[in-house]
Amino acid sequence: MGVKLNCRALEESFTEQTYRKSDKKHPEKVLQIGEGNFLRGFVDWMIHQMNKQGIFNGSVVAVQPTPHGRVLPKLKEQDWLYTTILRGISDGRKVDEAEVVPVISRGINPYEEWGQVLETAASEELELIISNTTEAGITYVQEPYRHDSSPMSFPGKLTALLYHRYRYFSGDINAGVHILPCELIEENGGKLKCIVKQIARDWNLSEGFLRWLETANRFYDTLVDRIVTGYPKSNAADFSSKLGYEDTFLTVGEPYHLFCIDGSEEIKQVFPLDQAGLNVKWGDIERYRELKVRLLNGPHTMIASAGYLAGADTVLDVMEDETLRMFVECGFDEIGETLPFAKQEKLDYAEEVKHRFLNPYNRHYLQDISMNAVAKFKSRLLPTLIKYTEKTGRIPESVVLALAAILVFYRPVHINDTGIVGVRNGQNYQTREGEVVSKALAKSWEEYRLEKVGVEEFVFSVLGNRAIWDEDLNEIEQLTQTVGKYVQQILSVGMKSTISQMLQKSYSSLS
Repeated sequence: MGVKLNCRALEESFTEQTYRKSDKKHPEKVLQIGEGNFLRGFVDWMIHQMNKQGIFNGSVVAVQPTPHGRVLPKLKEQDWLYTTILRGISDGRKVDEAEVVPVISRGINPYEEWGQVLETAASEELELIISNTTEAGITYVQEPYRHDSSPMSFPGKLTALLYHRYRYFSGDINAGVHILPCELIEENGGKLKCIVKQIARDWNLSEGFLRWLETANRFYDTLVDRIVTGYPKSNAADFSSKLGYEDTFLTVGEPYHLFCIDGSEEIKQVFPLDQAGLNVKWGDIERYRELKVRLLNGPHTMIASAGYLAGADTVLDVMEDETLRMFVECGFDEIGETLPFAKQEKLDYAEEVKHRFLNPYNRHYLQDISMNAVAKFKSRLLPTLIKYTEKTGRIPESVVLALAAILVFYRPVHINDTGIVGVRNGQNYQTREGEVVSKALAKSWEEYRLEKVGVEEFVFSVLGNRAIWDEDLNEIEQLTQTVGKYVQQILSVGMKSTISQMLQKSYSSLS
């Protein structure tokens, strides 16, 4: 065992440029719902860049978003320190940089320490609330309000802590905060605000609070862009040897980053990212969002389940396999067909994304991308499916095959506390999806296992489940039959052969 990352180890072994103890003393300006790889490798990294230049001078209180989180106790053992490594090509030069990020001051498990969350919410230092709870996180859930315990949903937590802040400061208009959700859904700030207001009405909170919520606080639509692959499982020992210490939360990402915030001068003053030379865009984000969510996140979601079931483990594995790469190319073509941009602009952006997918320095695991795959398909690919069908009168074959792959990915061999456990090549894998979706899929697959229904009925049941899709997808012409055909093929001949057959039939010109 090597030296474990913590404050003492760094103070004794590393230079002032690598780590500065004074960074830990900044006021707790940010309450962050989420403690995963992306936030640590994106927003928290950005805050560190500002702190180093004396621009922001704030720290982060991280709140565990779900009851099953395992990050905070182990991160505490490292004195809330972790290392970010950026690897890739930027402006034609190789980048391979490691930096200890000391911006997290502490972490809170709200299911055990709800009082600490409320205390932080009532702090005069607090200015920003930032979140990343995946697309599934910004969802309305009807749940009871109890002052002494945490709501389960993210919007419920946010409503409760804002209400506590409102009461603590007696409705002071100056006590509002800036709320920056980083979940990849359209109009994330606006939708989160609507859900919070609905929950406040469910809980019969005062009209005064609703007015304060509207006038004192600012909810911003955002778009975030950086591929963060997280902990380097396959070569962690090499990184430890190079760094000179062991870091359980070492987070690897690409140099490229973009943060779009639909806000005015007020948020620019509070969160001055641009003053630190960071790639931030202020104002209307729709153009950036449409390109990024459709042409980067869409293909990511396409290949996560399909690529994994076909035997690939990482995005790079997919891109280096001729058949899987062709599947991705078809996806780019279908997605691009539905985007209202100039042809060359779409082609240029897609080529940039492919280069990022081919980054040889990062291992972006498909199992990580597959988290909440159904929710991601719904927000990232379902709009493409609908627009493509309406525009061409045909089904987008690769997108629909990706949907079928997701359904098979969630076929259970058993179920545990975390969710559905599937199997690939005799090895079990853990899926991570919202409870409603997991239960619905498990129930439908169980009916299939017991031979109460066949593949067609199984697919019809899942696509018609409004609790999953908010609509009946069976109403989309050709969709039910096509998904059913692909599910049957995957079960019969496997994922890779199904992709090959689809390419040969529908895209023979690319073969």
